[in-house]
Amino acid sequence: MTAPKVLISDALSETAVQIFKDRGLDVTFEPKLGKDKERLAEMIGEFDGLAIRSATKATDKLIAKADKLKVIGRAGIGVDNVDIKAATARGIIVMNTPFGNSITTAEHAISMMMALARQIPQASASTHLGKWEKSKFMGVEVFNKTLGIIGCGNIGSIVADRAIGLKMRVIAFDPFLSEERALEIGVEKVQLDQLLARADFISLHTPLTEKTRNVLSAKALSKAKQGVRIVNCARGGLIDEAALAEGLKSGHIGGAALDVFAEEPAEENVLFGMDNVICTPHLGAATGEAQENVAVQVAEQMSDYLLKGAITNAINFPSISGEEAPLLTPWVKLAEQLGSFAGQLTSVPIKGVHIEYCGDVAKLNIKPMTAAAMAGVLRPSLQDVNMVSASAIAKDRGIGVEEMLCSEHHVYDSYVKLTVKTDEYHRSVAGTVFADGRPRVIQVRNINMDFELTQHMMFIRNEDKPGFIGSFGQLTGDAGVNIATFNLGREKAGGDAITVVALDAPVSDEILEKVTALPQVLRARRLEF
Repeated sequence: MTAPKVLISDALSETAVQIFKDRGLDVTFEPKLGKDKERLAEMIGEFDGLAIRSATKATDKLIAKADKLKVIGRAGIGVDNVDIKAATARGIIVMNTPFGNSITTAEHAISMMMALARQIPQASASTHLGKWEKSKFMGVEVFNKTLGIIGCGNIGSIVADRAIGLKMRVIAFDPFLSEERALEIGVEKVQLDQLLARADFISLHTPLTEKTRNVLSAKALSKAKQGVRIVNCARGGLIDEAALAEGLKSGHIGGAALDVFAEEPAEENVLFGMDNVICTPHLGAATGEAQENVAVQVAEQMSDYLLKGAITNAINFPSISGEEAPLLTPWVKLAEQLGSFAGQLTSVPIKGVHIEYCGDVAKLNIKPMTAAAMAGVLRPSLQDVNMVSASAIAKDRGIGVEEMLCSEHHVYDSYVKLTVKTDEYHRSVAGTVFADGRPRVIQVRNINMDFELTQHMMFIRNEDKPGFIGSFGQLTGDAGVNIATFNLGREKAGGDAITVVALDAPVSDEILEKVTALPQVLRARRLEF
């Protein structure tokens, strides 16, 4: 049997390279190849596995040339440089190492906060020039100050722990953080406006999603405490950089320490050159220990998959044995879609998720389905969630997960029903897999329906009154957007109704606003699958 071939196109530790070799894989190690797009594209067709860090861009064009590729392993958490949809379409597993650099990133955030408090980089540069400007670099203590953490998951909770050790008061804004978890890690859970009003320092530790983009907008920054100091070692795009620059110039913001930027590599930026700004070139994970951890993990994961078929920390597939795969795959896809459907429609903190497996599906291994469902629920808000990490992330945020098996068949031989629980409401969605292996949604909010999930969709709650369907069709027609499918269900004649529409193009802000403004519409949301 020919040994699987692995290409390492970015800098990985020698230990990781040796793991591949010791396991019997054929390894090509070219740590600078990731920056040579043309040569990488010429070579990629020969390999079963591709191990990368951030320099290699696994685009749809590169993946199209990867005729033999079975797995892409990213040594690190972020997979922004991998086209997940293209890889999935080609049947390529995409793995990451979600927890290997957590401590390193948290320590960098604490270091940036301390450097900001004492103006260490500025004072160092001045002293190197032979100046002795003691009075110019008057700092502040962090002792007894309030640190506001935006995003208190894996890294944010480590930052909180270190800050508490520095005798700081820690408050946190995170819709997924439960009161119980907050009490356990020693932080006070608050709303964003409360955090802005109280925090002397703010540190961001949330992924970049549509919900978190510019979470520190001009409006939010205007509500911040006078003289607040801001640290961002998470993702560029969480802060409106132009608004931050204005706040720094006016003196409302006391200082900023940034490791990430909206556009990277950041060769130019509105914040560069400002005296009260510290910048580093995305060094959050840049320690020897972290690099070694993630490199070793990705080597072990890729080797296990290529030699044994074991799937660990996959972004686009659950952990499933080779024997189970044919039966489970369509049900796993259904569970992920139901979770994503519910997650995209939930805008308040989730307290729990209840999943019912009824009929023949209850006899299968339900764990991959539950993992897929939870990844679907959490990903719209947290993004960097895979089917392995989903359960741990849910536990960290105090989100209870309940599974129930039932032998009832009803109309369908098998079906899965997922219910999201919040303090304000319980919302459910159910689905099944037809004989052709294609998942379908059969119920939303206990209203019977029947539709497939496609890439661009819109969910609408509306009053069951004449004129809505015509008005909606006219609106999308005027916008030049074609309706692929239109599904309508209702509780009773003249009561509340649900409309789920598949469109051939993304739902623009303009269309969403116009649909929301229709007199019969109670709520409208766009969905992407």
